Amino acid sequence: MQVFKMFLNFLGELLKNRHIICELTLADFKKKYLGSYLGILWAFVHPAVYIAVVWFVFQIGFNSQPMANVPFVLWMLTAIIPWFFFSECLQSATTSILENSFLLKKMVFSIGILPLIKIFSALIIHFFFITVIFIMFMVYGYPPSLYNIQVFYYLFCTIMLLLGLSWLTSSLTLFLRDTGQIVTMILQLAFWMTPIFWSTAKLSPKTLNFIKLNPLYYIVEGYRESFIYKTWFWEKHYMLTLYFWCFTLFFFFMGALVFRRLRPHFADVA
Repeated sequence: MQVFKMFLNFLGELLKNRHIICELTLADFKKKYLGSYLGILWAFVHPAVYIAVVWFVFQIGFNSQPMANVPFVLWMLTAIIPWFFFSECLQSATTSILENSFLLKKMVFSIGILPLIKIFSALIIHFFFITVIFIMFMVYGYPPSLYNIQVFYYLFCTIMLLLGLSWLTSSLTLFLRDTGQIVTMILQLAFWMTPIFWSTAKLSPKTLNFIKLNPLYYIVEGYRESFIYKTWFWEKHYMLTLYFWCFTLFFFFMGALVFRRLRPHFADVA
């Protein structure tokens, strides 16, 4: 009952502060690239150049064969774009409270929305690259289908997972400054444990079950199911869906609980 009440309070807080959240999200997005000649264009240039380089190395250099009956670049795009979003959000949200420590003594300001602002800021870029996925599939002769709308379900899954993890990491960062480095290290490990550039087709059932413990597997495969495999999430992976949501809700409420318990001490250690 207390957990449900906590969730309702969080939703109420979002609605109450929706105008502040929108303003701070836009301000955060602009601040990242303030002073550079290209400005906010760098937000799109960096990942676009990385994708182009990866495509050239694997498609041209290694002459990679089609995966799941689609060109390798499409197979790779549907995985690396959600990974970029998750990685960028978690790293920036982890330091969100530390970067805005001057707000800690302003009791009228809800500190809990700071990680969410980082997520929404990255979401602007992510929507652009979701559009890129649609365009690339049409360029290669794959028209949009009803299955594509499922990508927004997986995007919601990603945001829920990020929110819980970022509440946890952002609050711990104030007490343990090495948290950011630990998060970076875990992300590097998770990158290679997620089937972004490699396929799970030849893995043994035991190894595949281990890989599925990584929640990013569910999200990455979900994006591919939305664009490539044309499968609804409830058709094949109901047990994996159940596992993902148990994992996500556990960290959502644990992150909220840790944040709530440590919040009174933030100003003392910032």
